[in-house]
Amino acid sequence: MLNVVNMFPMRYIFHGLAVYFLLFLCVKWAIHLTAIFYGKWKLHRKTVPPSSEVPWPGVSIIKPLMWVDPNLYSNLETFFTQDYPKFEILLCVEEESDPATMVARRLMSKYPSVECRLFTRAAAVGVNPKINNMQPGYAASRYELVLISDSSVRMKADTLRDMASRMTGQVGLVHQLPFTCDGAGFAAALQKIYFGTVQARIYLASDFLGIACHIGMSSLVRKELLEEAGGLAAFGRYLAEDFFLGRWVVGRGWRTCVSGQPAWQNPGACEVSGFLARLTRWAKLRAAMVPVTILVEPLSECAVLGVCASWGAARLLGADPCGFYLVHALVWLLLDWALLSVVQNGALPFGKLEFVTAWLFRELSSPCVYVRALCSPTVTWRARSFRLRWGGEAEQLVSRV
Repeated sequence: MLNVVNMFPMRYIFHGLAVYFLLFLCVKWAIHLTAIFYGKWKLHRKTVPPSSEVPWPGVSIIKPLMWVDPNLYSNLETFFTQDYPKFEILLCVEEESDPATMVARRLMSKYPSVECRLFTRAAAVGVNPKINNMQPGYAASRYELVLISDSSVRMKADTLRDMASRMTGQVGLVHQLPFTCDGAGFAAALQKIYFGTVQARIYLASDFLGIACHIGMSSLVRKELLEEAGGLAAFGRYLAEDFFLGRWVVGRGWRTCVSGQPAWQNPGACEVSGFLARLTRWAKLRAAMVPVTILVEPLSECAVLGVCASWGAARLLGADPCGFYLVHALVWLLLDWALLSVVQNGALPFGKLEFVTAWLFRELSSPCVYVRALCSPTVTWRARSFRLRWGGEAEQLVSRV
């Protein structure tokens, strides 16, 4: 009799878990649909051309550069050709010997009418090498808006105009959805699928719900907000400075907003191992900054959630777990295809078979990336090693080689 009594609490626990898994699955599908419809409405919309009658705010574009890849020149050139009335470009490298300085000087000579300055010495204001690199350029910036843009990002001629036009009312930060240019090979397809599905899903749904979700590949921010925080140097103790910058903006009563154009990453090199290392680093940063993601993030993946939801459906509804899992995976795949097509805004550069292959690889490798991220708090970034602390602060272990 005692054993029967003791079994009742476990039964309720299992039923509760089954309900939780199924509800979690419904929420994920709702996020999928929200991202698809919101992305269709939000992205790739035409903006009004600049007019002399409208006082467009000046923009200081800060480009942190480090080393040279085959696409650096063409990527950087797109910033010199922006269709915008008032902007300056501040090119920042850590040291004069960096070969990126030659690329910068070539473009400065080619476009003498564009206001551009080159800074060849980083400032030591924190452990974050990107902040240290950008600090001299930020200190010299003159305009009320500051655009921080990674070296691998390229822009269309009207991108800066699109971002500035959304800086209205209580919007303090406009950021672009991270995406990638078309490329050849499996690694390029893998990256495009990740940014156009996993990243886009959270990015677009968060913007729709008014939740700050900010990755600093390309971000336009009001300089007054940066100055209130103490400038860029105030975020130098973090590796994920973009997360804490977004949190600061929201904490001051301002909103963040996603631009109508994605941030087109166009790196010169594209390898699967390098991309997985990048995902591992990001997972480590998320776990250190928001520890609750350690519990929630694995369940957000198709493979893990499918197993849990299939068990829940079999327990509560008597469904066949294998059949339920296959339907779940098929629905997830189709929704991802639809979302990727919305973000791409055109034909995908690969066929359906390559999409399915790369999609399966990403989904099945995701748990491995997550486990690997939790095995060590050490992060390698920009030829340096760092140890993460809870809360997101970092300690440098090995300086640049």
